[in-house]
Amino acid sequence: MGSSSTTDSAGGTASASPSTALSVEGPMGDYALGSPDAPVTIYEYASLTCNHCAAFHLQAFPQLMEKYVETGQVRYVIRAFPFDPAATAAVMLARCSGEDRYYKFLDVLFEQQPQWAFTGNPGENLEAIAKLGGFSGEAYEACIQNADIFDHVRDVQTRGQEIHGVRSTPTFFINGEKVEGALPFEAFEEVLLSHLPES
Repeated sequence: MGSSSTTDSAGGTASASPSTALSVEGPMGDYALGSPDAPVTIYEYASLTCNHCAAFHLQAFPQLMEKYVETGQVRYVIRAFPFDPAATAAVMLARCSGEDRYYKFLDVLFEQQPQWAFTGNPGENLEAIAKLGGFSGEAYEACIQNADIFDHVRDVQTRGQEIHGVRSTPTFFINGEKVEGALPFEAFEEVLLSHLPES
């Protein structure tokens, strides 16, 4: 489903987007990690077929979770910004897995990205992953043909592009500050710390 104007970004630039506009969720709502009362909210726009998104989630994200999300300082939301039909199908599967399993499913898809995203038949490989995650063949087909979930993914991507100026993935909004690219954890943490209240 993606757009020709989107790119896979390893850079690191910052600007701002109003936090109130960012808090508007898609038709089916956001799935969030961390405390709803956290002083910092991070929105990440990601594509499951994006190399740099996978690198961030395998390298920086575990540290971010341990230091800031699990300690109640950060609320974290991943929003879909798929590049292509394979990424769209993958994030639809994650949504179909349910709120309790959504982030675990995303973890698996990022970890196994080379095995499904860059092969001759990503749909067949996605179905195999889905079956390992408890989907039957019928449930897999029903999910990727679910118009409500497809419309939700499309709406989230359109709002990200048209309202928040998302052009590449990953793109983060840290309390409204836009950060583009898969920064190393230390650089990402530096931006994050500027938004946390001083202890």
